Formats: sequence, C-alpha cells, structure tokens
Amino acid sequence: MAHRLISMPGPYALAIGDMYDFNINKIINKSRIAIAKAAFNKKRAIFTNTLGLKLRKKLVKCYIWSIAIYGVETWTLRAVDQKHLESFEMWCWRRMEKIIWTNHVRKEEVLLRAKEQRNILLEINKRKVDWSHFAWKLSSKTGY
Repeated sequence: MAHRLISMPGPYALAIGDMYDFNINKIINKSRIAIAKAAFNKKRAIFTNTLGLKLRKKLVKCYIWSIAIYGVETWTLRAVDQKHLESFEMWCWRRMEKIIWTNHVRKEEVLLRAKEQRNILLEINKRKVDWSHFAWKLSSKTGY
C-alpha cells in the first residue's frame, strides 16, 4: 500500500498529515502525545507553581489533553494505545505535582496528591459516544 502524506508547515506535519496506512493510529497517537508533552513543558511554570491545584487541573485537561486526544472519536484504540494514553495522563499529574521518577512514588499516591482519578480513557469513551450519537442523528436526517 502506498503512503501518502499531506504535510503542513510547522511541527504538526506528521500529527495532522493525512496518511493512508493501517499504522495511522500508532503514528498519530505517539506524535500527539509528544506534541502535548511539548505544550506542557512550554507552559510548565503555569502548571506547576502559579495557580491553585483545581485551576491547574482544569487547564491541563482543557489545554494539554485536548491536544493529545484531538480527533480521538475516529481512532481505534488498542490495548497498547490505552496504555500510552494512561501513561501520558500519569506523566501530566507527576509533572504538575513535581514528582520525579527517582522518588518511586506509586501511581495511587500521585493520584491522591493531585486529588484526581484516572479519567483520560473515560473522556475518550464519552467523546466517542457523543460523536457516534451525532453521526447517527446526521445519517437519520440525510437518509444515508
């Protein structure tokens, strides 16, 4: 199968490019997570120090997660992809709470410190359900 990549200017060429291949989800997921991590690191001061915990969590979910899971409604999530997304979620909470890996803090402890639960996969499932409901309504109106 031939690869076709429509590149866009800037660092988002691979993430937003249109590639016809069975590995498209793997490529997009990893590059989106990398772009989201770069966005987090770019605004690290905001997410780690300045604001209260509740507001920082909202900003992470709004600003960082939206970058990572853009277009998730059309992804086929394998177990490996789910593991990467959960790892990314934990990475965000660890960075936000300034917990380095050498401290050997368990995931449950990180979630307690952040006063958070594992939510990224729940958010993805919610978006998929909303999208399928929208597609169903659209198809019933147009007759397709």
